[in-house]
Amino acid sequence: MTKMLVVCAGDRTSWFDRDYYATKHLALAMECWGSYGLQACDAFYPSSGGDGWLSIGVYRFRDEACMERALGSAETAWVMADVKNFTDATMIMRSIFSPM
Repeated sequence: MTKMLVVCAGDRTSWFDRDYYATKHLALAMECWGSYGLQACDAFYPSSGGDGWLSIGVYRFRDEACMERALGSAETAWVMADVKNFTDATMIMRSIFSPM
């Protein structure tokens, strides 16, 4: 299994709709990337309300090749176009974790 962490970074002035992200955006990612090997995705939020990271999305793919196919697919445009519906902050793909 390969895990992709996507961090949304911002500050106190950034708008971020946690409910939309957790319910609608992650469901869209599953719909778009499920056929490419996305097995699950979850949202996590830092406990401090200050500047920095607003959310951490964990996307679990069957393997790294599946993740690469998903990210290279036409459906990725739909996932990225949806970002404006839950935040005005910057999205940053931080890390990819695969079994050793």
